[in-house]
Amino acid sequence: MLKVISSERTPIKLWLDDIEEGAMSQARNLANLPFAFHHIALMPDAHSGFGMPIGGVLATQKVVIPNAVGVDIGCGMCAMKTNLHSLDSNTLKDILRQIQHRVPVGADWHKRKQDEDLMPRVHKLPPITFCEYENALYQLGTLGGGNHFIEIQKGSDGFIWAMVHSGSRNIGKQVADHYNRLARKLNEHWHSE
Repeated sequence: MLKVISSERTPIKLWLDDIEEGAMSQARNLANLPFAFHHIALMPDAHSGFGMPIGGVLATQKVVIPNAVGVDIGCGMCAMKTNLHSLDSNTLKDILRQIQHRVPVGADWHKRKQDEDLMPRVHKLPPITFCEYENALYQLGTLGGGNHFIEIQKGSDGFIWAMVHSGSRNIGKQVADHYNRLARKLNEHWHSE
């Protein structure tokens, strides 16, 4: 942790040096909610979201805020250490060309369904996830858009690493939208602010 802001009802803990004003404003709003618990955490990738900074963490007491969970449900990060200590420029360029050729990015999907055996085995899918299952067969092994990436890096340990930050594709947005609509209905039903 690099810094703690204690001027709000709940402290804000930052794991970054520089944060855009919009994300900081969102964090301050969250820190002053009556049900915010213990502290708000902002990770190194924090940036403005929909009422909640992307890369922010909020613990609550007795409430769930779908937008705080966000549309990135199912996003993933993975780093894999190789046994290599270096890559020459031409090999690196070739690897990056192959990644660009094989891994659809943004709104692009595979043209054919991917092997269904690579999908999680779930006996009963919730309706909201079942709706996206067919699309997921085309999206498996794709990157997504926004801040998602594939990188080849040299680690502080001297080894070459491959790092991936993959998106949840549309399923994260569909799940978040579903539960946000449900929360709004429940708030209306219970006359809750």
